Amino acid sequence: MQTVLDGLWFGEGPRWHAERLWFSDMHGHRVLSTDLAGDVRTEIEMTDDEPSGLGWLPDGRLLVVAMESQQLRRVERDGTLALHADLSVIARGSLNDMIVASDGTAYVGDMGSRIHEGGERQPGQTIAVRSDGSWFVAAEELEAPNGHVLTPNEDVLLVAESAGARLTAFDRRPDGTLANRRVYAALRPSSDGPPFAPPDGICLDAEGAVWVADPIGARVFRVLPGGQTTDEHRFDGLIPVACVLGGPDRRTLYVCAAADWKRDEVLKVPTGVILAIDVAISGVGRP
Repeated sequence: MQTVLDGLWFGEGPRWHAERLWFSDMHGHRVLSTDLAGDVRTEIEMTDDEPSGLGWLPDGRLLVVAMESQQLRRVERDGTLALHADLSVIARGSLNDMIVASDGTAYVGDMGSRIHEGGERQPGQTIAVRSDGSWFVAAEELEAPNGHVLTPNEDVLLVAESAGARLTAFDRRPDGTLANRRVYAALRPSSDGPPFAPPDGICLDAEGAVWVADPIGARVFRVLPGGQTTDEHRFDGLIPVACVLGGPDRRTLYVCAAADWKRDEVLKVPTGVILAIDVAISGVGRP
């Protein structure tokens, strides 16, 4: 396990894109990218909100989730931020992770509650936003939908239901709607860890297995369809929240982690890091 970057406030939504690792430094109000030589760039700053999920339109423009304003924003060619879709009329809680299909359709997770405010949690949902900014609710009654994954041919969408301790699969139709909801994997806690395994950020490999960031269990683990765990990496003093398979052969698991996830604690000192772990099976699909 190697340290790629440190001194972050809270890394989220890692993506391997154009030979660089992109991610949101959520509580730092910025999106960063780095290459393998350590050339770190600030891609955008979002001073009025916290960025999370990332994805790209077919023309190369970046989409960024603005969590608390419940918006999807677009980075224009000149680097300015524009409103892509205002989802506040339908969102029930903080927006969080997102995946963008090759046709520009974004699938955005609505957690069902305000992450940093507590209060009653409502059922979450996945909101689909078309490339022109129009939207529709693609999936209802989700338990805190977090990470989203698209298979290589983009005909299956996987959703990490954090409060349900499971990965849920949907068939994705040509028009972007979802059907045939089913459990892809019920997640089992580590034998010597907490009794609940909430999936946060996720990514897919070429054998159909999913790498899962488990912040409560302080681990990332690889799970097969059905729920069998094949690999596990534990973290000491850090909470992993998201992961992606990247690098030239997509056999490097990049993990975003920090000492805490609560905003008040995170803002005391920048403990966020990105770590890298070599794995045997390459990544596929999106992210």
